[in-house]
Amino acid sequence: MKAMRYLALTPIAALALAGCGGSTGNSNTSGSSSAASGDCSKPDVFCVGLVTDTGKIDDKSFNQSAWEGVEAGGKATGAQVKDIETVSTNDYATNIKQFTDKKYDVIVTVGFLMADATVKAAAQYPDTKFIGVDQFIDTSKVKSPNLTGLSFNEDQAGYAAGYLAGLMTKTNKIGDVLGQEIPPVQKYDKGYKAGALAANPKVKVTSVYHPAGDNAFQDPVWGAGEAKKQLAQGVDIVFGAGGSTGNGAIQETAKASGAGKTVFCIGVDVDQWDSVPAAQPCLITSAEKHLSQGVTDLIKQAKDGSIKGGNFIGTAGVSPYHAFDSSVPADVKTKVADVVAKLANGSLKTGVTL
Repeated sequence: MKAMRYLALTPIAALALAGCGGSTGNSNTSGSSSAASGDCSKPDVFCVGLVTDTGKIDDKSFNQSAWEGVEAGGKATGAQVKDIETVSTNDYATNIKQFTDKKYDVIVTVGFLMADATVKAAAQYPDTKFIGVDQFIDTSKVKSPNLTGLSFNEDQAGYAAGYLAGLMTKTNKIGDVLGQEIPPVQKYDKGYKAGALAANPKVKVTSVYHPAGDNAFQDPVWGAGEAKKQLAQGVDIVFGAGGSTGNGAIQETAKASGAGKTVFCIGVDVDQWDSVPAAQPCLITSAEKHLSQGVTDLIKQAKDGSIKGGNFIGTAGVSPYHAFDSSVPADVKTKVADVVAKLANGSLKTGVTL
């Protein structure tokens, strides 16, 4: 089994530096299929299926990014692609089985919470390649060469975003509104706090996690309410990390008095400037993991036979400033870029452990 493959945090020249499951049988087929009605059991038909975590495929965050990676991988390999939206965590195994029953070549499962179901399915179906997004594989216990976990250094993306927030805050109060308290979300949170304090020892960070449950990553009303509370307490930068729950927080911040001038927000997982335009009035950057690219790369490897079991570490970073480029002082840009470069070469550690 291949040892972990680490990819460095990408540096930025101009600062180009959770989760979510469909009802059983509720599936969508999207347009990058070259054999929409092909029989996946045939050797000349390459099929890739994606099972979301609880939530919709168009969640503007994690599920959507994974699906975009599947679509791109499908185009690159000529694959037939399809997704199943999970509604309840109880449906993980059943939804995966819909694809194994049809002899799909590759099954992508999205989210940390799907790890156990993915490990069990990989052991049961050794001829199928499984890609577990946000799933770190304990290779001392899991010996399935057909299972590859795609994970990210969320703490590094969180650290860079927090460092920016620590330099930009005027009230010395910043906050984050989070999905369920699971390791990838914790890494964002802890990295954000560590980066903020490194930049500004006077800063105070208010954090809140959504209670565990099927709606932890799809509760924008709760996210908006928590952001509103933080803003009322003097927080002037809100980081939303947790699917549509976090999206609710940044969209609420975009409505605040002073949004884009004295109040800002930070997105997560993808560059949310494009995916959550309602947040643009405050969206200074996003703590981003290059999830789509990681999924695409692994699908290509599955097609050409080079994919290995174990762990594949995708790249992470922060997004451009977009319309706020002129609002960020030059010295702040320089300092953040320096932090990003040091995270990339390993000379700076976040100090985050779980």
